Amino acid sequence: MIEEKGILFVLSGPSGVGKGTVRKALFDKDTALKYSISMTTRAKREGETEGIDYFYKSKEEFERMIEEKKLLEYAQYVGNYYGTPKEYVEETLESGKDVFLEIEVQGALQVKENFPQGVFIFLFPPSLEELANRIINRGTETEDIVNNRLTEAKKEIEMMDAYDYVVVNDQIDTAVSKIQSIVRSEHCKRERVAKQYKKVLEAELG
Repeated sequence: MIEEKGILFVLSGPSGVGKGTVRKALFDKDTALKYSISMTTRAKREGETEGIDYFYKSKEEFERMIEEKKLLEYAQYVGNYYGTPKEYVEETLESGKDVFLEIEVQGALQVKENFPQGVFIFLFPPSLEELANRIINRGTETEDIVNNRLTEAKKEIEMMDAYDYVVVNDQIDTAVSKIQSIVRSEHCKRERVAKQYKKVLEAELG
């Protein structure tokens, strides 16, 4: 019996490209995927649950995990740490479930360094003009922040070479279908399947 392990899929792309929207639409259609739960040092908010919204840790515990290299990636925002716990991801993959991580470009590059066997998908805007419109239409940023975000987005787009796949987010449903196709094709990859078959054959032939 071939027991297939899960695969870590990392969805990333520049700010304003719609990563969160695509991830939510994907999860509405694909219940087999497991969303990677992040770890944080920020206080639990009302209505949040440990192990569902986040894993909550003290600053000391989090820093110990950084030292012990127990995180696939981490970053600090507004005085709090956020990161992806390695053990949780590995245990979920071992149980045969795919893990899906939606993350900023810098975080994705950290994951690639710590977990190169992951599959990295870059979500690309239909155009820079469209990306600018999306950032502006949020209506929450000043002109300076919008310009900084666009400069940053251009830099992030240049990092596309680090990824395995590129999906253009012009239509959410189309982007979701393409990501589903990537998930299916990765499970059929010869080197992935061959390793599992060889193990089974060795066990059976002794």
